Parts: sequence; C-alpha cells; structure tokens
Amino acid sequence: MSDEKHIIWTNYDLDYEEWRDGLEEEYPELTDDERYRRMLEINNEYLDDERVNLNIQLDEPILVIGDLGLWFGRRSGYKEIESGNIKDCLYSDGDYTTWYVDKDGDLRCDDIHHDGTNHYLYRVWKSSADEIDRDELREKIYLGTATDKDIESVTERLGDEIGRVYGWDFPHKCAVSHDAR
Repeated sequence: MSDEKHIIWTNYDLDYEEWRDGLEEEYPELTDDERYRRMLEINNEYLDDERVNLNIQLDEPILVIGDLGLWFGRRSGYKEIESGNIKDCLYSDGDYTTWYVDKDGDLRCDDIHHDGTNHYLYRVWKSSADEIDRDELREKIYLGTATDKDIESVTERLGDEIGRVYGWDFPHKCAVSHDAR
C-alpha cells in the first residue's frame, strides 16, 4: 500500500471551484459569497454524517496521543475518550481539521489552530492492559519518551473498525509511529 491517507473528513483547503456548479444549480439566488458560506455549512453537515457512520462502540476507552504545536513550542500530551465510541474522536476546537486513517491503519488527525498544528493518534486500550500498564504509558507520553513499542504493547489501532465501514484494508502487522507528521 502507498503512503496514502484515507480521508474521513476535512475542512482544510476546500476548493470552491469544485463545488461551484452544484451550488449555482441548487442556489441560483445566492451570491458567490453566500454560496461559499453554504459550501462550508454543507461540508460541516458531512462531518455529522461521518459521526453517524463511525458510531462504533468499543469495549475500552480511546487514548488520544498528541504532538501539540503550542505558542511556546512542541509538546506531547494525551487525553482519553472515556465513551470508547469512535464517533467521539471527530470533535475539534481547531480552525482546520483533517481526520484520516493512515496506511498502517491508525486513525489520526491534523488540527490547525492559531498557534500551530496539533497531530493526534487515536488508539484503543487493550483489555489486557491493567491500570499500572496504562499509567506507565501515560507518564511516558507526558514525558515525551513513549516509543512505538510502548504504545503497541497496551493499545490497538482503530483503522480496522473504521475500514469495515468504508471498505478499507490495512496490513495485518502495524508498526505504529506516534510521530503523526
């Protein structure tokens, strides 16, 4: 498989020209500026559709590993999506966001905001990972010392579940790279 990204949703670099004919046909009474705003609204509605598509309940919480672009430099961090539902990964406070599954089957997000870009890797905790294992990984992420092996030992990729929805296949053996760039 190539280095392709399987895009789930994006609002980055939307091309009005690709939308123009359909918007002019559907909304002939609107100005170009109004049609442009309508394009953004429609695209945002597509995000709601993707949340419906990815309403997949997992048995464990989802760990989000962040490579954060902050005004004072890059930092690593994490958060957990306690619901364990993949649809809950599709929320952002950024200005421009792209969610995708990479060639290795990892759900990722590039989230551009006023200070820079955050890169997120979403993984589900393995049911066999106890709280000690989880705390050790959280600490390593916080300290910026987590390795791919550390991440793989206690989490699993989400791409297989997502791939079943969209018809995407990924290699069975996945070497995680938490450097999302």
